[in-house]
Amino acid sequence: MKNKIPFRWSVFIISSVGITFFILLILVSTLTVQGFTVVKPPLLLPQNTAVGMPLRFEIPSLNINSTIEDVGLTSTGAMDVPNGPDATAWLDIGPRPGAIGTAVMDGHSGWKDNIPAVFDNLHKLKVGDKIYILDDKGNTITFVVRKFINYTPNENVSAVFGSTDGLAHLNLITCSGTWSVAKQTHSTRLVVFTDRIY
Repeated sequence: MKNKIPFRWSVFIISSVGITFFILLILVSTLTVQGFTVVKPPLLLPQNTAVGMPLRFEIPSLNINSTIEDVGLTSTGAMDVPNGPDATAWLDIGPRPGAIGTAVMDGHSGWKDNIPAVFDNLHKLKVGDKIYILDDKGNTITFVVRKFINYTPNENVSAVFGSTDGLAHLNLITCSGTWSVAKQTHSTRLVVFTDRIY
């Protein structure tokens, strides 16, 4: 005759496993700024095919009209960056810009030898300014600037890479603050939070 586990112990074991899984999920999805942007990747999200692949990025108020590269994570777990100073980059393990959730893009500022970079003037944006994404389906998707936050390296930035309100957002990241020769990085990261408008 097989030994049976008492009912109360079964409940205890199942509850313990569930709580442990929940804690691990929170730890894995915690994000911090380090290097350029994230250290731990957000969860891979299914793509909403109602919006196409992003091709061009425009901010008329800053005279920005750039190509968009799709990037993943570096070997250290940070969000990758565009190859050169002129392009922007979209984190392709997250939602496409315009889909439900938070799409994230980055771009360079303060390029070496004073060469102009795409996000040199990102700090000049104002709340209410419009941002446009053109996709490969011929859509022009419009976002409006909601707020700005400067983050220090290693600060928790989970709000930058995720949302639970069921709406579409696009957040922009670039280096800001002072340059440290010793650390070979800037002191802060500027994040521009935007919301899709229809």
